[in-house]
Amino acid sequence: MQTSCRMALSRGLRCCQRVLSWVPVVIISSVVLWSYYAYVWELCLAVYLLIFHIVFFLFAWTYWKAIFTPPTQPTKKFLLPYAEKERYDSEERPEVQRQILAEFAKKLPVYTRTGSGAIRFCDRCQVVKPDRCHHCSVCGMCVLKMDHHCPWVNNCIGFSNYKFFLLFLAYAMLYCSYIASTVFKYFLLYWTAELTNNRAKFHVLFLLFVSLMFFISLMFLFGYHCWLVGVNRTTLEAFSAPVFPSGSDKNGFHLGIRKNLEQVFGKRKRLWLIPVFTSIGDGLSFPMRMVSESQNPLLGRGNQWDDEGTDDENPGSHESSHIILEMDT
Repeated sequence: MQTSCRMALSRGLRCCQRVLSWVPVVIISSVVLWSYYAYVWELCLAVYLLIFHIVFFLFAWTYWKAIFTPPTQPTKKFLLPYAEKERYDSEERPEVQRQILAEFAKKLPVYTRTGSGAIRFCDRCQVVKPDRCHHCSVCGMCVLKMDHHCPWVNNCIGFSNYKFFLLFLAYAMLYCSYIASTVFKYFLLYWTAELTNNRAKFHVLFLLFVSLMFFISLMFLFGYHCWLVGVNRTTLEAFSAPVFPSGSDKNGFHLGIRKNLEQVFGKRKRLWLIPVFTSIGDGLSFPMRMVSESQNPLLGRGNQWDDEGTDDENPGSHESSHIILEMDT
């Protein structure tokens, strides 16, 4: 009886959580719909309506994609097989559990580790986590290249929808700035008492205030994510550097600005500003630069000095043993 009551209570709480998670989306959608009504029907600034509708369409499209594009999960090949799972669950020694995961992960393109150097494993999803994958406690699943869980879109931002999220921020900024710039002169008329329509006064005042408020907050958020894209990091990686077999390296996925942009937006630049999926890869593995050289830039020079010393002893030998990593700037 108590067990059934607990299960019913748990289901009820989960149901309430799902309903409440849509509250931020409803708030944002209500503000956007009100801004459309106030701008188009109340103010009816005919000169600006064409550009306004183009910006509004792009903003609404990207917001829709950010909300309803589901995050991608690891494929079945990362799922721990039944036999290994039985061995893992029955084993009490942590070092043996680590060995079981290490043997299974040999067949997988997994290079990042936990802080202690072990294979990253999700006990809830029973999967070996691919590189840059993390478990979202809100969504209740592992998300490929997870960036963060955003309450304003009620979705987990990751590999499948990060481009849409960035475009949503960009077009939201453009939408707010366009409204603020076109409404500002009417705001001045409001203060000089030349605007006699009381309903218009209310909409002008709040359109300017709300658009400026959202623009300022979006500007900082968008700027931060532009920096993350430029250095090829997620929000989680910015707070905790990924760990590789040779140690942690915050720039382990940094390939140069151009290639970093292509990782998110793809190689076809004409599609960069359109909310269609163009990101490179499958979200399960990512190109990495050499961790050893990124951690110790003198390593390449040390090898070069060794080679120079060898050349002095063997003038006929001109082969270099160090690897040169070409980086885009």
